[in-house]
Amino acid sequence: MIINAEIDASLKIENLFDLHKLKPFMEVNNMKVNKSQIARELDVDVRTVGKYIEGFKKSTTRARESKIDEYYDLIKELLSEESIQIFYYKRVLWQYLKDNYGLDCAQSSFRRYISKHKEFDIYFKKRKSNISNETSMRFESSIGEQAQLDWKENMEFTLEDGEVIKINVFVLILSYSRFRVYRLSLSKKQDVLFSFMNDAFETFGGVPKEILTDNMKTVMDKPRTQYSKGTINNKFEQFASDYNFKVSPCIAGRPNTKAKVEAPMKLLDEILAYNGKLSYDQLNALVDRLNNRKNNEFHPSTGKIPILHLDNEKDFLNELPREQIRNLHKIKTQRVKVNKQSMITYKQNQYSVPPKYIGLTLQLQVYDNLIHIYCTTKLVTIHKINSRKLNYHEQHYVEIASLTFNDARVDIEKMAKSNLQKIGAIYNNE
Repeated sequence: MIINAEIDASLKIENLFDLHKLKPFMEVNNMKVNKSQIARELDVDVRTVGKYIEGFKKSTTRARESKIDEYYDLIKELLSEESIQIFYYKRVLWQYLKDNYGLDCAQSSFRRYISKHKEFDIYFKKRKSNISNETSMRFESSIGEQAQLDWKENMEFTLEDGEVIKINVFVLILSYSRFRVYRLSLSKKQDVLFSFMNDAFETFGGVPKEILTDNMKTVMDKPRTQYSKGTINNKFEQFASDYNFKVSPCIAGRPNTKAKVEAPMKLLDEILAYNGKLSYDQLNALVDRLNNRKNNEFHPSTGKIPILHLDNEKDFLNELPREQIRNLHKIKTQRVKVNKQSMITYKQNQYSVPPKYIGLTLQLQVYDNLIHIYCTTKLVTIHKINSRKLNYHEQHYVEIASLTFNDARVDIEKMAKSNLQKIGAIYNNE
């Protein structure tokens, strides 16, 4: 199920009511602003500037370690073996408590608190033993030159209703400004990749000259190796031509070549801190929040705030292709009502679903030349796009017939197959 996302790509301070936007920068990046300069530009008193930045709240003093003791029992519960929530890093636990339980302390104070409590510190030491410490040579890219592409694949996540799903998170990051776009999906199909890349380019406001990628099957038919250039997939090569970028696959087995995108993927470990707590829609909203938070923080390697440097980089990106081309790669969601015959309508033709969905409104998406029908996150059925007016899956028709002919003397399955052959609507998804 693909859910549209909106990623903030600009920061504007036009009046007093915009000043609260500065507070996250000041808090996260330990940044100071020139209040006197702002006061002169907005023609107000400097004290008024400070008041609006603080949101009419008095500035708080630095939290003392004793305050964290209030969270001891909660931390113990979250880090217990019984908890399905997972925290790979202390900062993830700190952020989780800050976002959901009002923890008010510096990250450094929280890390010291955890380190002083052996029962908590050992939890993170076990996690740390699984983290690679490989080093690699550092490379920087020219402005507008490159973006790096990756997926965080097949992450198991438990929804709030107990359903376990496998999620995939796409990321495309501009190598110069470090501005990135994350998108969440249950699928890694090529059409999904194209849709997400188009969304990212539109968010960037242009297309980088080169995309650095690994040897994923939706990009490469044959992987690039130390001895071979590999073979780019024809459809992806055409997509690259439409958007005017060069495809640069990494050598297989050398992920450090894509270090700029590998490191941001670690942020997504924060998702597992919410295991069992969110619906699929809420999980998408969480990914959006993580995305926007990282784009508004100082990057530790560059010292840049990505959202501020995106404006500089836009001028050096290639222009987007015309809208007609971009629309070809967008996956759109349609809401469709299941009629009394247990059918939905797409482009004047009807396609079957199981009869238990009669009367319900489902979600329809088309990619890979297939119709995907969902009930929230659950995939109900898949149909090939067809020119026939009626398109049944055999099992659906049998279920429909059994509701119509509730008679033990009738061989429902035999009758259903016979009827399907007569109306020429049989379709087996092979």
